[in-house]
Amino acid sequence: MVLEGRLSLREASRRMQVSYRHAKRLKGVAARDGPAGLVHGNTGRRPANAIGMELRQKIVELSRTEYALFNDTHFTEKLATVEGIRIGRETARRIRREAGILPKRRRRPPRHRSRRARKPQQGMMVLWDGSVHPWFGQGHPPCCLVAAIDDATSRCLAARFFPFESSQAYLWVLRQMLRAYGIPLSIYQDRHSALKRNDPHWSLEEQLRGRQDPTQVGWALEELSIEPLYALSPQAKGRIERLFGTLQDRLIAELQKAGITR
Repeated sequence: MVLEGRLSLREASRRMQVSYRHAKRLKGVAARDGPAGLVHGNTGRRPANAIGMELRQKIVELSRTEYALFNDTHFTEKLATVEGIRIGRETARRIRREAGILPKRRRRPPRHRSRRARKPQQGMMVLWDGSVHPWFGQGHPPCCLVAAIDDATSRCLAARFFPFESSQAYLWVLRQMLRAYGIPLSIYQDRHSALKRNDPHWSLEEQLRGRQDPTQVGWALEELSIEPLYALSPQAKGRIERLFGTLQDRLIAELQKAGITR
């Protein structure tokens, strides 16, 4: 329309949402080469930084053999650190999907749930919990991983495997955390019997005092002036539950790759 004189170049630049200078440049190209001149010169060409077929086949082969249990992010990290192949996570994901390799887990649609805001500073709140899981494979009995993370940063402060969730486990995690990072202001926890008295039995002294004696872990928190906060649902501990999900996903894949589990 501009070349035919039915539309001004300034109006055309406004409609195309480009600058007047660029519209003037496009007009010159169209006048010289016709509409085909407006097609980008790299259209249909293979990008200079495209991954070669040989490397693409190697990535697919590794995905199906040594790293069959690894998710996209974990697989991309292992390519860089172990195989010396540095590609982006999205590139690895696209290559795997094009080869028919499905994601390790299906993402569920997000539920509408109000999230508690993180604490503004490290050390203001710690979340800890235990996760009973067959960590070392189905041929081994389940054990419990007890871990603690900082609420503000989600940094893992301490973690260790124990035969089961117990006072000894939480006291060990508490000691390691205190030695490495100091005393937090509060700890967010569930109502496990190692953390909170759930029995209905009150001694005479407790009745006169109006409160039950705490557990061993509770005594330790009182002596350290750490405020215990109790979660009412698993969703309230979502941040540390996500840590356990990540550790289960990665650790089990690493152990099976090393031939430790089956």
